[in-house]
Amino acid sequence: MLEILFVLGFFFMLILTGISVLGMIAALIVAFALMMFGGFLAIVIKMLPWLVFAVLVVWVYRKFIKPDQPKYRRRRLP
Repeated sequence: MLEILFVLGFFFMLILTGISVLGMIAALIVAFALMMFGGFLAIVIKMLPWLVFAVLVVWVYRKFIKPDQPKYRRRRLP
C-alpha cells in the first residue's frame, strides 16, 4: 500500500513541476522497479532466518536420524 502512495505522490509531483508525459512514464517505470526490488529485498531479509532454520532442521534430522534403507532394490538388467 505504501508503494502505491509513493508512486502516486511521485506522479503528482512530476505533473506539478511540468515534466513531460514521456518523462513521467519513464520516471514511474524506474520508481516502480526500485520499489519492487526493495520489496523483494525486504521479503528475503524477513524470511532468511526461517530458511536457515529449515536447513538446520533438515541437517540435524539427516545427521542423527538415519533414514531407513529402501525396502526394494533395483534389479540390474542383463
